[in-house]
Amino acid sequence: MTPQLEAAYARCRAIAAEHGKSYFLATRLLTPDRRQAIHALYAAARVADDIVDVGADEPGRDPEAELLAWSRDALDAVETGHSDDPVRLALADTVRRYDIPREHLVDFLAAMTSDLDVTGYADLAALDRYMWGSASVIGLQVLPVLGTAAGVAREEAAPHAIALGEAFQLTNFLRDVAEDVDRGRVYLPADMMAAHGVTREQLAQRRHTPGFTALMREMVDLVRRRYDDAAPGTPMLAPESRDCVRAATDLYGGILREIEKVDYRVLDGRVSVGKPRRLAVFARRLTAAQLARVRVTIAQPKSRSSTGA
Repeated sequence: MTPQLEAAYARCRAIAAEHGKSYFLATRLLTPDRRQAIHALYAAARVADDIVDVGADEPGRDPEAELLAWSRDALDAVETGHSDDPVRLALADTVRRYDIPREHLVDFLAAMTSDLDVTGYADLAALDRYMWGSASVIGLQVLPVLGTAAGVAREEAAPHAIALGEAFQLTNFLRDVAEDVDRGRVYLPADMMAAHGVTREQLAQRRHTPGFTALMREMVDLVRRRYDDAAPGTPMLAPESRDCVRAATDLYGGILREIEKVDYRVLDGRVSVGKPRRLAVFARRLTAAQLARVRVTIAQPKSRSSTGA
């Protein structure tokens, strides 16, 4: 690996450490090569997402033009393997190294572009269509990096990877209702909101009502079903990757528990899983992850010496 590429991955690692504390902690359970690839995928997604949010947070900038330019340069980097931007360089190396389909990146960037204009979703089906690009393909990008167990085709594990990507995304939506509405976007299905008497104006005004509680309770149940759909996929992964996914699922699933603990009052402030809980989950998974690596190493055939011995 060249010094430039090493620096590019280091930049991605810094972005992941700053913005994705639960994800970053879980990735420490991966082998180093997989870990840096996940950091690259996370950092690229984060940069694109931040460009979209510029429009709401920094008047005077042109997020549409910025995202178009970043997307074009990212796709060019994947095609050529070269970029002067560290995040795009690490992304290109990861995509090429793990043979990640280019169309997954295209679909993700299309979803980010839609965020510039689309401010809500009529129903769950419409939200699911959006999540194909914003979440499902993220699961499909990560899957080749994590690898699958012997005898398990990537296609067999793919539906579960999709479900987990959606579960993580939906968890974010529930946690970030207040932040999203400040940016003019609502990721709660409009028909479900209407059924509980919840309006966009109410969300913007931070008015917590029994109807909002009922809506959030229904959404939490829905998200948990996505986690259930994802669960059979973990044993299909390469053994040395499973504990990372288990930790990430535990930590992100923990956000749902925190939402319940505050009686679904996510409009009052952002809920999160505390540091002691994050460290406890990591510690519980660390030994299992290390043992998995040892077993894989032992199972690998020994290389022959130059003399054939």
